[in-house]
Amino acid sequence: METSGLYRNITDSAHSAPGWLQSAFEVWTEYGLLLFGLLFIAVWWRARTEDGPRGVALAVLAPLATAVAYVGSEVVKSAVHEERPCRAVAGAAASLVACPAPGDWSFPSNHSAIAGAAAVALAFAVRRLALLTVPLALLMAFSRVFVGVHYPHDVMVGLLLGGSLAALFVHGLTGPISTITAAMRASGGRAAVWFTGPGPARRL
Repeated sequence: METSGLYRNITDSAHSAPGWLQSAFEVWTEYGLLLFGLLFIAVWWRARTEDGPRGVALAVLAPLATAVAYVGSEVVKSAVHEERPCRAVAGAAASLVACPAPGDWSFPSNHSAIAGAAAVALAFAVRRLALLTVPLALLMAFSRVFVGVHYPHDVMVGLLLGGSLAALFVHGLTGPISTITAAMRASGGRAAVWFTGPGPARRL
């Protein structure tokens, strides 16, 4: 897939954008994934108060699915060895952030894979969160091109890879993790009950 022309168009637009917008994208592309981490914690804390164990299972699986997606993207990246566009595309505007070192390959985008996985996994846990997480994932993917460190096809594949792996992981393990969660609640152990929430029986 050849997206060098689109990469040039986006990075040219980035250089002509106002300084505040450039700075906003630089901050988002660097630290935006932390917002997904905060959402993981918030969703888990909320799930502890639910009666059924499924909510806690989905909340626990969300960060695990995201980690699996990251590993998957790293496996593909290490096999493909695509050079970063900030070094490979002739005549392109300089990247807004430092171009990653040689050997830090471009395809697929790890940031996009993580964001795509987190968006999907969190939406499994709290369906209405998709209205927030999907736009955030798309914004993260776009930011990687905007700042000049990825081709458009890197981020598109990263989103699809991350989202697909997360969906498969969550779908396959929700049942077993729900069973484990129910057993932890029933055990009465202080740490187990704190982690999973008390469940309805413990609140009577």
